[in-house]
Amino acid sequence: MHREARETLPILFRIWDIDSPILVGHSDGASIALIHAAEMSPPILGAAVMAPHIMVEPISLQSIELAREQFETSNLKDKLARYHDDPAHAFQGWNDVWLNPDFLTWDIRELLPNIHCPVLAIQGENDAYGTMAQIDGIRDATSGNVELLKLPACGHSPHRDKSDETLTALKIFVEGIKQGNTS
Repeated sequence: MHREARETLPILFRIWDIDSPILVGHSDGASIALIHAAEMSPPILGAAVMAPHIMVEPISLQSIELAREQFETSNLKDKLARYHDDPAHAFQGWNDVWLNPDFLTWDIRELLPNIHCPVLAIQGENDAYGTMAQIDGIRDATSGNVELLKLPACGHSPHRDKSDETLTALKIFVEGIKQGNTS
């Protein structure tokens, strides 16, 4: 995630000629957005993060282990094939990293005070991969303007589970940044 934030995003911004991005990320992509917001210059305009990870929680590991079992014993590979050319590679690239014993200490909380842009942090109350500690930790450690959206009856994918609420929050967040930059 650190490499993606430090190396890949700046390359994409150069290729696409983007000077002042607003990053929107989900899960590991949300963590990448936070790392980029904390470490990279020039600063981004804002970061909207859905189901972000700032540390490893036991619930995350339990659910990731369960996902591995489901991948091996159910039709999960076929479902992922709708979204990935090589579902086994995509799944294992995520699953193997999170379950690697070296990853147990992964934690980006020390970076969060370096974030000075607005942040919208969205978390489902029924997320099997993380608790409210993830977004509460962002709010508590970040020196920027942080808005939390805690969604009841929502799992790990707010953009799917609560699409109307999530899209509305994202729209208001982006419009607020635009208005702040034009005044």
